Amino acid sequence: MIFKKERDLSEVSAESSIESKETEGLSQGQIVRRRFFHHKGAMIALGVLTSVIILVFSALKAKIGPFTYPGWWPYGIEDLPELSYEGCADGLAGCPTLSYVPTFLGGDGLHLGPHPFGQDDIGRDYFALVMRGAQRSLLVTVIIGVIAGVIGTVVGAIAGFYRGKVDSILMRFTDFIITIPSIIIGSVIGFHFGNLGVTFLAFYLGLFAWTGLSRLVRGEFLTLREREFVDAARVAGASNRRIIFKHILPNAVGIIIVSVTLLMSGAILLETALSYLGFGVLPPDVSLGSLISQYQESFTTRPWLFWYPGIFIITIALCINFIGDGLRDAFDPRQKRRISKKDRERAVAIKRSQA
Repeated sequence: MIFKKERDLSEVSAESSIESKETEGLSQGQIVRRRFFHHKGAMIALGVLTSVIILVFSALKAKIGPFTYPGWWPYGIEDLPELSYEGCADGLAGCPTLSYVPTFLGGDGLHLGPHPFGQDDIGRDYFALVMRGAQRSLLVTVIIGVIAGVIGTVVGAIAGFYRGKVDSILMRFTDFIITIPSIIIGSVIGFHFGNLGVTFLAFYLGLFAWTGLSRLVRGEFLTLREREFVDAARVAGASNRRIIFKHILPNAVGIIIVSVTLLMSGAILLETALSYLGFGVLPPDVSLGSLISQYQESFTTRPWLFWYPGIFIITIALCINFIGDGLRDAFDPRQKRRISKKDRERAVAIKRSQA
């Protein structure tokens, strides 16, 4: 038992020495990047999310200022190609032409076909609709994340630093907004501003999505304002503004970034729920949630109209969550990087030889 305990302590000491040598001479930012890039789940999620973003924003024709990007997909959301009955059973129309089963397994081989995601009731290409819906959902996610991140950080920082009456007023206002269900707020906003476009909808939703982040930032500031480096800055004559933005905020950036990524994951689900209920993105524009809502009755007969938007929603939300987990582990100094078995054995051997 004693020998086993000594062996465990030796392995822990070896792992600590490996990690200290790897991070020796690196700045805090370099250490965070190193830890994040070693997080396999976050790296896979980042690669998948980047691929999805490139796919959905490069597929369709787009106009950016005076420039027009043609897109590599031949159809748009307003094009009406002839409704195809090819490959459909039971008299159905608009079946997907995507084939992903190789011929040696009894399939038709790997090919996209003219309409890989099928066609809707009037013949519109469903791949174009899904790409457009994913564009809108991603845009809503980013706008809500930026606006809610800025407001939540500012409110939480002011409340946590000044405390007293300022803290009480800001937190009671935050508690008031928290008591109102987000789906109700979103429905009211979507009903009044949904016809103004997806950008305005995301902007107004972001004005009410910051409450959870503000409470986290407030708690972090309440802790950090009592640290020695803040006292030293006060003695040196630094103003409150400089202390907040130059000393405390950089030390709280970890929890802010992680919270914003998780907030963005919830934002895409909120937009999906609102569009499903008819209070989100309105026709002629589309989003992933509006596509699911529009074709929910076709689930039993033409399930592909339900599957593809759902797959993109789940993929985007999961990727953002995994990236948030990787950032959390990277910014948390208590997290230990996993050492490979080979490195651990080598370090233990060196430790024993030195003893």
